[in-house]
Amino acid sequence: MKILGVSAYYHDSAAAIVVDGEIIAAAQEERFTRIKHDPSFPSNAVRYCLEETGLKIEEIDAFVFYDKPFLKFERLLQTYYGFSPRGLRSFIKAVPIWVKEKLFLKKAIRNELEKIESFDKSKLKILFPEHHLSHAASAYYPSPYEDAAILTIDGVGEWATATIAHGQGNKIKLLRELKFPHSLGLLYSSFTYFLGFKVNSGEYKMMGLAPYGDKTSKDFHRYIDVIKNTLIDIGTDGSIKLDQQYFNYATGLRMVFDKKWEKLFGLPKRDASQEITQQHMDLALAIQVVTEEVVILMAHEAKRITGSNNLCLAGGVALNCVANGKLINENVFENVWIQPAAGDAGGSLGAALAAYYIYFGQPLKPKMGRDTMKGSYLGPKYFDNEIEKISRQYKASFNKVDSNEALSKEVAKILASENVVGWFQGRMEFGPRALGHRSIIADARSTDMQLKLNLKIKYRESFRPFAPSVLKERVTDYFDIKGESPYMLIVKDINSDLKYELPKDYNQMPLMDKLRVNRSKIPSVTHVDFSGRIQTVDGVDNSEYYNLIKAFEELTGDGIIINTSFNVRGEPIVCTPEDAYRCFMRTEMDYLVINNYIFKKTEQPKWMQKDEWREEFALD
Repeated sequence: MKILGVSAYYHDSAAAIVVDGEIIAAAQEERFTRIKHDPSFPSNAVRYCLEETGLKIEEIDAFVFYDKPFLKFERLLQTYYGFSPRGLRSFIKAVPIWVKEKLFLKKAIRNELEKIESFDKSKLKILFPEHHLSHAASAYYPSPYEDAAILTIDGVGEWATATIAHGQGNKIKLLRELKFPHSLGLLYSSFTYFLGFKVNSGEYKMMGLAPYGDKTSKDFHRYIDVIKNTLIDIGTDGSIKLDQQYFNYATGLRMVFDKKWEKLFGLPKRDASQEITQQHMDLALAIQVVTEEVVILMAHEAKRITGSNNLCLAGGVALNCVANGKLINENVFENVWIQPAAGDAGGSLGAALAAYYIYFGQPLKPKMGRDTMKGSYLGPKYFDNEIEKISRQYKASFNKVDSNEALSKEVAKILASENVVGWFQGRMEFGPRALGHRSIIADARSTDMQLKLNLKIKYRESFRPFAPSVLKERVTDYFDIKGESPYMLIVKDINSDLKYELPKDYNQMPLMDKLRVNRSKIPSVTHVDFSGRIQTVDGVDNSEYYNLIKAFEELTGDGIIINTSFNVRGEPIVCTPEDAYRCFMRTEMDYLVINNYIFKKTEQPKWMQKDEWREEFALD
């Protein structure tokens, strides 16, 4: 049975294909179009999924869209009616788009698929599971468990903003549902907006800013009080109610009422270009702490009503790896598994799996104690002829290494010399994290590498942290963690023996001064609160990356390196060798490694390194 799932028309459009219950391919549309968070119909991703399986559209048993558009339209109309006359401008803007495009989604889907290839439209079965069922299915069915509580938390689907379900065998049973406009995801996004970051993409920036907050400050405690006593009412079961007089997302064009928030918190809404102050850091920390509290309460409720020892997480809030780490510390469940593509992109995969197991009633395959995501390496891979074609196109010089063992040893030496390397191997990752196939890597022991990577490679905010990739068998040498974290979705503290003592006036230091403080023996992956967003690496799903880190360990004694996504601010993670080479040439990366080809920056054509060429592909 062959099922194609799609998410589209909001943000992070994607496609995924499942054949007889096996996940064969999945990719986000942005990787092909180079438009970050591309919401359009994922034609390129669909085409890739079909090519990877060798299937035609007419051979697909079902096409599955990740939510129910009519139910979402019902919520839209009822919300505008309930808040009227507020939101008239937003209503006038939104409804024509719905009437023109989204209410006739079956027709639109058929038309988009026909642009890819011709097929008999009357024979294509199109299904529409609910949004949070797609999230739940994406979390439960690929997980290592055959019985699990399922917690999904995001902004909003149709009506639901969070759900608790129970997965048993091939069934998922919905048990609890939190409904719009009360939403933990939208609360978090409201603070993202107020602190000057972009909604639906800047939430992870705010999460990265939060550890710079000071838990001993009066502002931090005042912000917590304001959030809990004015904005949100938190139930003992994790349910929440938001006071809608302070929020504008239900019917407006902005997340909050700026003036009311400025009065509440005693500081103006931050513009993206403005300097980040300690007050902004304290506010980011405050909402992060409240979010963690709610997530943990929801998890306790999920445990209470399911009795399961296992928990599966999905939805955009499941990408909050700090909250995930705090949840695991609570020991509510024996085991926790998080879908690596937890956001809307992963809804495409969940939709396909929900159709396979629930609609078609297929039995659950034995899981053998491992998840079935294949390391989330579900995107396209490229071969030597395509790499050599790019080298000829740009007159690029390279050194081809004969064996994978020789490659690992050579790149380990390059890293140990404090060079920055673009690392491009195998199939592209599905989800927002680079996991060692489309990564920028460097030496975690370097004291200057965080600032260098942020300012000269990624061209982004200097406070942004970097993740460590660490050999699975060595992770406890560096971090206080039990088990594994293959998808870089858990934050844990570094071990105390690796920490350095901070200056006494550390909390009073400006942001840039804090960044320059050497905090540990692995400073470039140690965040200001002595934590790290961990990726454990084994040799099962990613042998090339494992062998590289192993070679680095043999050379240096440390089985840990920096891993950040292979892109610069404003663009998606690279997909093709050409994407990789262009990104390499317009940054200050020292080396690029694609398969067994090593490109050294100083040996590339001079015309490629000119400022004019870089400006041609300027960032937004």
